[in-house]
Amino acid sequence: MDIAVDDAVAALVEMTGVRKSYGGALACRDIDFTLRAGEVHALLGENGAGKSTLMKILAGEITDHEGMVAIDGTPVRFTSPVDAQHAGIAMIHQELDLVPGLSVAENIFLGREPRTRLGTVDVRRMYRETRELLAATGVALDPRRPVGELRTGEQQLVTIAKALGLDARVLIMDEPSSALSQAEVEQLFVVVEELRKAGTGIVYISHRMEEIGRIADRATVLRNGQVVAEFDARAMTAAQAAEAMVGRSVQTLFHTEGGEPGEIVLEIDDLVVHAGRVRPGRREPNGITLTVRAGEIVGLTGLLGAGRTELLETLFGAGSRGRWSGRILLDGKPIHPRKPRTALKLGMAMVPEDRRIAGLALEHSVHANTVLSIVDRLAVAGVAVRAKETGAVREMVERLKIKLRSIRDAVGTLSGGNQQKVVFGRALLTEPKLLLLDEPTRGVDIGAKAEIYQLLGTAAEQGIAVLLASSELAELVGVCDRVIVLRDGRSVAELDTRQAGEADLLAASMGVAEPGTDSTIAADMVELAESPAGEGTS
Repeated sequence: MDIAVDDAVAALVEMTGVRKSYGGALACRDIDFTLRAGEVHALLGENGAGKSTLMKILAGEITDHEGMVAIDGTPVRFTSPVDAQHAGIAMIHQELDLVPGLSVAENIFLGREPRTRLGTVDVRRMYRETRELLAATGVALDPRRPVGELRTGEQQLVTIAKALGLDARVLIMDEPSSALSQAEVEQLFVVVEELRKAGTGIVYISHRMEEIGRIADRATVLRNGQVVAEFDARAMTAAQAAEAMVGRSVQTLFHTEGGEPGEIVLEIDDLVVHAGRVRPGRREPNGITLTVRAGEIVGLTGLLGAGRTELLETLFGAGSRGRWSGRILLDGKPIHPRKPRTALKLGMAMVPEDRRIAGLALEHSVHANTVLSIVDRLAVAGVAVRAKETGAVREMVERLKIKLRSIRDAVGTLSGGNQQKVVFGRALLTEPKLLLLDEPTRGVDIGAKAEIYQLLGTAAEQGIAVLLASSELAELVGVCDRVIVLRDGRSVAELDTRQAGEADLLAASMGVAEPGTDSTIAADMVELAESPAGEGTS
């Protein structure tokens, strides 16, 4: 993309001296930020750096702030998100804001349903326009399907379609690709380019450095609520951005070197789940064979819908009810966990893909969320011992470097990266022999990623077996000893990461080449991820 942004062009959005504090903590410190029509402006920073707060101010979700916001040179003061939408500003949140019980169409048009002349909802028009929006987003979904039946990635695409339906002049995209497959990310980039050509100004928040150089013109880096750097996004390297974000040199993200793996902890032999009730969008295990040894990190990869999440849920007793065939052995003994409590007692712990829905009780404290799985272990004669709980929580907070004011604060007030650490902490407190991880670094900044990788390395060194599902190929190659490739619910390949690279994983996932052989298609698709952000792109 050889699109230059003219500095002489008047700003579509201009934010000057923006300040916002929560109690005594400043989330935004005199931030200046501009966005021009037809520009993609990347906003970077660790979780808690102030990115989301700044954008929520622009989107009218936070109204009690200092500083000026101007649209087309005219100062504005939004009193609600509706005010901002009327001014042409829409925001796609990282955490999905959909109603699970409503259909795709009802979610997209919620609060602005088309009406007939009689004042009733024009259902036909709503379905027709929903199909058009979904087509523009590059996804084929039935507008009548309940959102709660969709995968996380599909729900993310629905939120993008919903934002497109607002016909916004300013579109804020907060981690829009975090739950998408590679093919869906490519389609997202096509949508972004079309919006750019139409003159829409886009603020793009992402922790994926390889994306920034491809689609952004400028990049602004926040740290501790302040602007610390600005880059030409097409010339910026991932190392430069990372150093600005964390305030120190980032030598390497992947630090999971351990010793030789021990005895087999988990063995799965031709596992097939015959669900009692078919749930649309799910891909149940349909012939999976793998092993995980003590002190070993084994990855799971595959395209969206390959069955990674369903396998982990099945192992943890949270999958579909129904009949099984095949075997699952834990420490050589057959198991058939029917519920998570059983899995915990057997020595398994899980970090789910969506921490806000399946991992945390957001309104409850960090303390309550952390000890949830070990309350009975810390109790004496069935009575909770507050001192023991508090000690365990504080030890875990220190060990995981969780940033918070008090363990009594609601976990929902923490940044995304720190919320994820709370989920990790709870899992580690159970002292598991097998740790199941589903997209453990989704929506987490580069600094928190490094810390999570170090935690995984430490867990492996302690002899914990780790089964990690991830859509980030670089993560799998850098962290895992071996990677199992799933396709259509089956295990189709096993790759040693000392010999296989990202192109091999993608080729095996797509079925376009045998593992270890040359795959030009796959290599081209991951080339950007293996080079500094922006290099070799146009």
